[in-house]
Formats: sequence, structure tokens, C-alpha cells
Amino acid sequence: MNHHEEYPSEYLAQILSDVKTIAMVGASPDPTKFSYGVLRVLHEQGYNMKPINPRDGVDEIRGIPVFRSLADVDEPIDMVQVFRKAEALPGIAQEAIDIGAKVLWGQIGVYHDDAAKMAEEAGLRVVMNRCPKIELFRPFWKPKLGQTI
Repeated sequence: MNHHEEYPSEYLAQILSDVKTIAMVGASPDPTKFSYGVLRVLHEQGYNMKPINPRDGVDEIRGIPVFRSLADVDEPIDMVQVFRKAEALPGIAQEAIDIGAKVLWGQIGVYHDDAAKMAEEAGLRVVMNRCPKIELFRPFWKPKLGQTI
């Protein structure tokens, strides 16, 4: 897939419909950070969120236990969402492959061709430079949310 072009709506909707457990690499306990708001919305929409943050003293975010790494998560992960710099993405892609994730999702501004290729070659679906919170509220997603326009 060419990650420089617009993703088909069906592709994004299918991913967001299929995944249940999302590990958010780079989750922040700071309510002013974008990752905190995205975690909040995804959690409120019913996703089983697994925040990943290696900093000492960050033990929970919004009452959700925090894990130090993807390998520490104690259940299968459907999607790894990345709130880190793009150069960290190849290592995170390898970790996502190692734990058997099905989707690698790079947040807005997080894009790396080699990481996308590596993940796709391992069978993961990949989204780069997009926000699942935004995609949830696009018109193609209204049946999930039960909203009318």
C-alpha cells in the first residue's frame, strides 16, 4: 500500500471495527497532551487500551494500568498505535511484529517507509500519519457511534 496517498475509507473503517485491544506507545499521563485525549476517546468508545510508557512513576493513566513495553502487556494486542518520533518507528514495528499485533498505526506526523514495509511484509495492516480518534468520527463510522448527521 502507498502510505503517501489517502487511505480508502473502507480500509480504515475495517481496522477500527476489527481491533479491540490497542497498545498506545507514548501514552502520556498529562491531560494537556494529545496522546492523553486520544487515549481517553478510544477508551470511552470501548477499546481495551494498554498505555505504554517506560518512565518511572507512570503507573496508570485514567485509572488504566501502564506497561513499560509492548512485551510487558499481558494479553494479545490487536493494534499498536504510536505517539513517538518517526525514527523510533522501525524498532516499534519490530516489537509489534514480535508480539503478534495485527495493525501498526502511526499517529499524525509519525511516518516511516521502512517501518511500514517491515510491518506489511510480516502481515500487519499499516496506517501512517493518521489519528484513529479523528477517523472514528468520519461519516463512514457513524453506524459504530450510532449518530445521525
